[in-house]
Amino acid sequence: MYSVVFTLLGCLSTCCCSVATGAHSEEKLCDVLKQQLPSARVSVQITNRGFHRELLTSVELSPGVPRGLGVLLLHRWPRGVYVDPFQLASLGEQRDWQIALDSAVDLEAAAHQAEGFITRVYPAVDGPTPRIKVTIPFHVRYHEPRHDGEAFTSVEIEPPQLLLRTARCLQLDGSQPHAAVDAACTHANASTCPWVRVPQQERGPVTVGLPVGDGSLGTPVSVGTLLVTTICCVSLSTRMWKHRIICI
Repeated sequence: MYSVVFTLLGCLSTCCCSVATGAHSEEKLCDVLKQQLPSARVSVQITNRGFHRELLTSVELSPGVPRGLGVLLLHRWPRGVYVDPFQLASLGEQRDWQIALDSAVDLEAAAHQAEGFITRVYPAVDGPTPRIKVTIPFHVRYHEPRHDGEAFTSVEIEPPQLLLRTARCLQLDGSQPHAAVDAACTHANASTCPWVRVPQQERGPVTVGLPVGDGSLGTPVSVGTLLVTTICCVSLSTRMWKHRIICI
């Protein structure tokens, strides 16, 4: 009888110790995660020229990155640019990050006919002090001509929102002023997990400049095109009549 009682007491003690140890471990992981927040930095840079560019995003984390740290870059793209899902898929093993789009992207639409979209990028985290670099190819859409005499226009791309998480840290409510948000756990599923949103640094958007047509020249160009076409037609008809050339 006493042996059964002692056995039960021993099991309860072991369970309590395990729960306490697990809670302490989770709290420690949360503390390590919160320590990353003030020093986390995100910077963006546009490379290449023309209508086919690349957005280089760099993420710097402080030393002591917890094991299994998840990083999510939330890009909000303007309607003046687009990413090609087929091009991203063709990169395959050339990249160490995964990407998911929130909606279908119309590759043919002009800027004034398109909508902005969101991409979720999940880069791999390697080493205790990683420097993450993600290069996303993107393309500039066709823009309507301007009527103010300007020959160029610009598209502004905001830096991505940085979110961090660890699978064993679930107590994020007390991480103020860093808000806890729900977002997709991975690129492959729609189930959500709690993430900590790192506040944006005081950095403005990067700008893409591109040439556009001059809308004020629409009438002169149309008149000139019609005049040249008429002259060519009259000249061709005259020569055909002179040389008795008949098209059948």
